[in-house]
Amino acid sequence: MRLPLFLLSVCAVSAMGEGIAEQLKWNFQARTRGETRNNTYDFDSSRKAVTDDTYLLTRVRLGVEWQPDDWIRIAVQGQDVREAFSKRANVPLQNGAEGDDSVDLRLASVELGNPTHLSVKAGRQVLSYGDERLVGPLEWLNFSRTFDAVKLHYQTSTWWVDAFTSSVVRIRRSQFNLSDWQDDSVTRNQFFSGLYFSSQFLPFQTTDLYAFHLHEENLTGVSNFVTFGTRHKGDPTKLKGWDYTVELVGQSGQLNGKALSAYAYHLEGGYNWLKHAWKPRLALEYSAGSGDSDPNDGHAHTFQNLFPTNHPPYGFMDTFSWQNMQNVVLRLAAQPHAKVKTTLDFHSFWLSTTGDAWYRANGTTRVRAINPNASSHAGCELDFTINTKLTPNLDMLLGYSHFFAGAYLAATGPSDDADFAYWMMTFNY
Repeated sequence: MRLPLFLLSVCAVSAMGEGIAEQLKWNFQARTRGETRNNTYDFDSSRKAVTDDTYLLTRVRLGVEWQPDDWIRIAVQGQDVREAFSKRANVPLQNGAEGDDSVDLRLASVELGNPTHLSVKAGRQVLSYGDERLVGPLEWLNFSRTFDAVKLHYQTSTWWVDAFTSSVVRIRRSQFNLSDWQDDSVTRNQFFSGLYFSSQFLPFQTTDLYAFHLHEENLTGVSNFVTFGTRHKGDPTKLKGWDYTVELVGQSGQLNGKALSAYAYHLEGGYNWLKHAWKPRLALEYSAGSGDSDPNDGHAHTFQNLFPTNHPPYGFMDTFSWQNMQNVVLRLAAQPHAKVKTTLDFHSFWLSTTGDAWYRANGTTRVRAINPNASSHAGCELDFTINTKLTPNLDMLLGYSHFFAGAYLAATGPSDDADFAYWMMTFNY
């Protein structure tokens, strides 16, 4: 009698295993990017810096999603990133390095409810809103960005809203990556929370309203401020080929012990030849972020760029963030083949005030020491890319960028032009 019961148990476990296997959805990504840079950090041809180099970046991700029932989803993803053949130390974020971060946890979350109506998601996850000018995963960066967060999502046919609280995950070489929620040894005590509302009440545009709150404690003081804004994005398919984006943002509160009052905005208009075989698009953009002309008056006016994806909007060389800057861009995009997309962008950059610093894409690194008497024109950048879909799972990206040094660089030190070229292969499954 025991043998039939044993066989029945084995069959039941086997059937359960097959059922679970059918519920699992695996995902895999392997990405390789070769880069060559010259003068992109010091704009000085007379000095061979460790950042003037050619090197290789690799990224491998393996994940699984499990949905045992309609109301529960579990996601886990591991990630391994490496930098090879570079002269600089392979330490993330030092000397501009992507660095090594071997086999770590990128995603680990549980979502309860119906994501098309009402759900709550807790754990390590991606946060992305709007055009990612303030909150995004920064996928260009090898290790990208995730948050340990709890997010409530509610959605109807014409609008949705998110409410979340989080802390950004910090990359730590040879150690497990932690956010401030998990790491008791840090004093930063960071909490980033927000409300994001998006609607399509107007059929020809998306209208967003949002408010973000950031609390941080640093050696220089406590930061506790609110970022509030609105974004309006037109749909070219419903506007006879025309599109537009208007985003207006303000900040108020406390930044490192100083009273913060800052702003930023983005204006964009374009036309899409929707019936043309190449689907070309021509657009003109203007972006600005406030700066602080007097850092000694006890007030802060430099716009805080939060956690953005800055790589696409302000030049592929990552020389600017959305703070103390003005940027005019002429963009041309075309699709000469169904599997080939090309872009050509021309940027011109100014500092909003030369009393404040020129901040790189990470929002903290400064290009030069402050010189209030310098010209505000930093320079121009030309970006060209070709993106090809070689197979349904394999993409190739080629790009070249050139920075034309402006009068601000000439007034503050070496002012040689800079170059950046790259080749990237991405396999997704």
